[in-house]
Amino acid sequence: MWINVVEFKNNLVNLCVKGSKIDIEMEHNPINKIKVAENPGLMEYAHTAGGAVIKPEDMGKTKGKAQLAMRQQTQENLNKIYRQMELLANQAKEIKNRIDISERIYDAQMGFEPIIGMQYYLYEKKDGKDVLSMVAPNEWGRSFPYNQFLAKVFLLADHTWKVEFFNDDNRDEYIDLDLH
Repeated sequence: MWINVVEFKNNLVNLCVKGSKIDIEMEHNPINKIKVAENPGLMEYAHTAGGAVIKPEDMGKTKGKAQLAMRQQTQENLNKIYRQMELLANQAKEIKNRIDISERIYDAQMGFEPIIGMQYYLYEKKDGKDVLSMVAPNEWGRSFPYNQFLAKVFLLADHTWKVEFFNDDNRDEYIDLDLH
């Protein structure tokens, strides 16, 4: 059986008008409106006996903890970036030194074409000029023709030189590679 919605509403209104039982229940609410919150979900405290306990937080303490954690994390990240920058700066210095050394070796007198991956020996002549040789210092015997042995060098694939310096005859462990 289908009921017409308009007819149902009219019958309900007629019941209310005639003072029926429904009308009486709607007028009388046993809960005091002064003691009832309009939006209990927005209250700052539990509004029923079984509600969750809500304690106000000390916001200064909460913010202080958050700021401390934030500072520690960001400082750790900054330290990591600083270490990376130091590493990159050191790598850049090493490349710059390789360039300076390579230029000095290429400016040296050499009577051959160096081959990649081979080792050679850099000497200083008596007149102060450099010379690159295939002969090691211990292979000269008694007739050492140069002023001093400077370094053992390897030609790398990028045509720069890897240099191994020696502390020979109590000289400094490195040579001055200034290109004055």
